Amino acid sequence: MKSLCITLLLVSFFSFGQVVHKKKLQMLGSPFEITVIAKDTLQGNELANMAIAEVKRIENLISDWIPTTQISQVNNNAGKQAVKVDLEVYELVERALKISKLTNGAFDISYASMDKIWKFDGSMTTMPTEETIKKSVAKIGYKNVILNPKEQTIFLKMEGMKLGLGGIGQGYIADKVKVLLQSKGCTSGIVNVSGDINTWGKQLDGKSWTVGIVNPMNKNKVFATFPLIDSAVETSGSYEKFVKFNGVRYSHIIDPRTGYPAIGIVSVSVFAKQTEVADALATGIFVLGVEVGLDLVNQLKGIECIIVDDQGKVHTSKGIDVEKFKS
Repeated sequence: MKSLCITLLLVSFFSFGQVVHKKKLQMLGSPFEITVIAKDTLQGNELANMAIAEVKRIENLISDWIPTTQISQVNNNAGKQAVKVDLEVYELVERALKISKLTNGAFDISYASMDKIWKFDGSMTTMPTEETIKKSVAKIGYKNVILNPKEQTIFLKMEGMKLGLGGIGQGYIADKVKVLLQSKGCTSGIVNVSGDINTWGKQLDGKSWTVGIVNPMNKNKVFATFPLIDSAVETSGSYEKFVKFNGVRYSHIIDPRTGYPAIGIVSVSVFAKQTEVADALATGIFVLGVEVGLDLVNQLKGIECIIVDDQGKVHTSKGIDVEKFKS
């Protein structure tokens, strides 16, 4: 569950012959929203349609739900043979593997190999057995994803392995939409792919785009408002999808290394220059926990984060001063 504790704060009005043009629809099974500053509604609509076409283009390359995509072909050939893919797909998987390594597998693009033994729809009455949990992640392991740069191929070592780019793909799409629209002369806008948010330029009044962060324990109140200056933010949260056993709250975000749901955190917001990076790190930090997650972020240049634990306490990385941006 993403983005429910992020609120975009937009100023929409006409100025100097320009308009704020916004389009919202369902894509990738999630809400997709594009906001652009354009000379008129006609141009705004053209830019929005370009954004939508780009989302569809990338979805048809990297979705593991669409059987004809290159990622699906890689998955179908797991344990059998390597599959040649477009350079764009190859490089995305290569970067995802780097973040998998950086987070020691807390973020793992082979997570799609997991057996779905946890239910977060209220139907679970007992915890799965330790043996079942261990078995559920037996085929996960980013180290078993073999890249061949010369041949531009991807090979999954074990039969039954599956790549899933859901934890990084939406962020990648947001980045690509931004780059595309900038190349078409769009000087300002926001792309929001299910809470993976990237901005560029400024609002019509010259002010920065801003984002409001909400504590999931008090969702009616924005506790801090941050400017987004040619940068991105992504939030991973478990405040609506979780189960409780013996007083312990288990989130719907599963640790791919153990098969157990992450505990101790209800939301992670990551700020970065690229949505792709924020997307993948948010998941990794959620799994790593407050202390390890913050320690990782504090070592990464240009990355900041806000973590809300399951007691409602807010934790921030070194570069964020919440007091300065409190609403």
